Amino acid sequence: MNNAAIMSFPSDLALFWWVLGLAAVLGACVGSLLTRVIHRLPLMMEEEWAAQGREADNAEPAAARMNLLAPGDHCPHCRAPLQWRDTIPIFSGLLQRGRCRHCAAPVGAHYPIVEVMTAVAFGLCVWRFGVTWPALYAMVLAAALIALGWIDARTNLLPDIVTLPLIWLGLLVNLNGTFAPLPQAVLGAVFGYGFLWLVFHVFRAITGREGMGYGDFKLLAALGAWLGLAMVPWLLLAASLTGVVVGLSLMATGRASRGQALPFGPYLAVAGLFGLWLADGAVW
Repeated sequence: MNNAAIMSFPSDLALFWWVLGLAAVLGACVGSLLTRVIHRLPLMMEEEWAAQGREADNAEPAAARMNLLAPGDHCPHCRAPLQWRDTIPIFSGLLQRGRCRHCAAPVGAHYPIVEVMTAVAFGLCVWRFGVTWPALYAMVLAAALIALGWIDARTNLLPDIVTLPLIWLGLLVNLNGTFAPLPQAVLGAVFGYGFLWLVFHVFRAITGREGMGYGDFKLLAALGAWLGLAMVPWLLLAASLTGVVVGLSLMATGRASRGQALPFGPYLAVAGLFGLWLADGAVW
């Protein structure tokens, strides 16, 4: 932790711990919203693709489509609407043991996991950067990376609606060198996209297969825009090594076969989170 971050802490240590706790509570609430994004955004993309196909075929339009606001929270199995006591971050899942109160079907372990991850991430952002604007920016990046990592792990998708704004937001955040000097942020975005683009085409030329998707290029470009050029090689190394270890473990346990394509986005997201907490984070 650098001296600038330490000096940004409130003089009253007890107050700082209160702020840290509030950041964790905020993270749990944001994590609850992220679970909705993780579940619904891929479905919304599929509905959009289907609608485009119907338009191309001059078919009848479908009924009203899902969005992030409607319909309201409900059980994915019995479709029963959830009440407020069913949606309290972390605690509702623990009290109901991860099952729907109406039909007793399991609702998915990723709900409390995402909430806990986001709570911890937000707390670490305040711990690392103090009560500062960089801490708030770091929370935005952390939330986006958690959502993108889970979406890619579940669906092999990295939605442009998240990755592309994340690139521009990283450049805006670094206008005053918050996490990296602006020239380094621009070069990081260009190199991050260009390097994986080159690897993709070389791999396809040699093997005839596609080793990754364009969403990975955009995610690494976003991380470069946020963290700068110097961090990009380390992010690639960390993500690649983690991916190799996980891939070998999955093959050893029979959960993946040799040659099976595995999403790279989750490893980039985890590497980005660690890279964020290693960034300097200038205090305004």
